[in-house]
Amino acid sequence: MLLCSMVETATDAEADFAPITAHAVLLGERIDTAGLERRDALSTMPLAVRVGEQGVAVVFRYGVVVLIGLDPPAEDEVLRGIAPRVAGPFPNREEEAVRLARWDGREERIDPDGVVCIADRTPPRLLIVADALGKSAALAHDERQVSEVFDALEPWSRDLATRGRPPGGRRSMIRMIGSALLVEHRVSGRVAVGEKPDLLWDRPDLERLYARLETEYELDERAEVLNRKLGLIGQTARLMTDLIDTERALRLEAAIVILIVAEIGLTLLQMARG
Repeated sequence: MLLCSMVETATDAEADFAPITAHAVLLGERIDTAGLERRDALSTMPLAVRVGEQGVAVVFRYGVVVLIGLDPPAEDEVLRGIAPRVAGPFPNREEEAVRLARWDGREERIDPDGVVCIADRTPPRLLIVADALGKSAALAHDERQVSEVFDALEPWSRDLATRGRPPGGRRSMIRMIGSALLVEHRVSGRVAVGEKPDLLWDRPDLERLYARLETEYELDERAEVLNRKLGLIGQTARLMTDLIDTERALRLEAAIVILIVAEIGLTLLQMARG
């Protein structure tokens, strides 16, 4: 099912172009694209519009904007215009960039230096590049978040292995559980990396280009590693919860035993005085 409205004819400028840069910027958790649609939009899902004569801006709802063929001032202007629509902006933006060059060969390719060689700069090809680049930027942010949680969990695991009990108090353990669950929730619901662009349903001829980009950025492998780490974070969070419950049960049992012993002692004292 086609979900985007494309302009598929290539002009002379699109068929023959000088090398340009595609720049992906992760702005925040979500971008509200409602109201940004225009009649001359190159695509509606994801939203892609012309910027100037040759530039293209692709806005993904999961927080990424991909700017193609724009100079830095034009990029800044586009990002400033989108900033009010960003939900949960990140203090540190994740960025990815790649050079696009003209290729006259039979099959499009990616050079060893990372330059993506494409047949033309028509919207379908630019959207395929933007999709892979945007997913890579989102994955980079998620990988950094998961690494930060692992850095926090490592000392806790080491102390648990050497001392036989978790470090810190119950409040610090709860905070660590909250951090782990928050990252797991954000990452698991962000980007469907394994899903191919809807454009490929109507443009199967671009399958190879997307496959090469997918391999270049190792999207599937990175997503698989990320999911394994998220599973480990979830197991660790459950382990922490079990330890908290066990400690609470032990304290409760100790309190009950103390009360019983105190009552027995008080009864014996009364009997001795009786």
